[in-house]
Amino acid sequence: MPDVSRLLTPLALRFTLMAVLSASLFVSLSTWGRAQDHEQERETSRLLAILFDSGRLVVGMNQDLINDASKGDKGFTPAVFENQVLKVFEQRTGINLSNSSDKLPAMARPLLDRLLEESKKTIESYQAPINIAGISYKGLIPATFGTETAKRFERWSGIYLRQIAPEKFLRNAKNKPDQYEADVLKALAEYASASGESPPKWDITDGGHTLRLMLPLYYSKACLDCHGEPKGQRDITGYPREGAKEGELGGAISVKLPLK
Repeated sequence: MPDVSRLLTPLALRFTLMAVLSASLFVSLSTWGRAQDHEQERETSRLLAILFDSGRLVVGMNQDLINDASKGDKGFTPAVFENQVLKVFEQRTGINLSNSSDKLPAMARPLLDRLLEESKKTIESYQAPINIAGISYKGLIPATFGTETAKRFERWSGIYLRQIAPEKFLRNAKNKPDQYEADVLKALAEYASASGESPPKWDITDGGHTLRLMLPLYYSKACLDCHGEPKGQRDITGYPREGAKEGELGGAISVKLPLK
């Protein structure tokens, strides 16, 4: 099992710093307006995005195990996945989802619980290919996990949850940003190039009926196995590498919550 604490300490620190700096550093990118008035929805959207991305991260952390052609049963079960996700989520938020007494917005608990269940269903659906020996690529990568889990969760909740990528890193048309997302990605990239990593961004859209969150994602060293250099060379999935650099903005988790 990967050493979650060792891998995530820098990530947890970055999220802590982003939370502290967000109000003062990111105003130039956001029309905050009434988004500040919807504290429960803002926090719920943030936690949903982080839990969703934590599942993607855990799949990435276990990629070598998942693709190990020398092994049959990998032991990467939904229960193992869940335990790792809960650790990652707690590192990033300070919230222990296993503890029902941990304070959460009233609307967040059932949504987070269901997102975790739908995430486990995605892992369960890949058990057969994961545990086949002699085959390296099993089809389960962070991107496929994200696409399938988001679809499962939206079917149940009606809440829009997506992983999106800018045009130069777009592989799957399902991850193509809408106009709002494209505009925010452009602003996030400009901010990152000037000031480093960006904190999350919230906006009120649709005439005050929708709260939107964009949680920026950055390429880590592990991501570059598929997305890095040499540009154009095929990765294990068959896609050409994009030539991305470590720390470069690779996309975002996008959430839309309806407002009362």
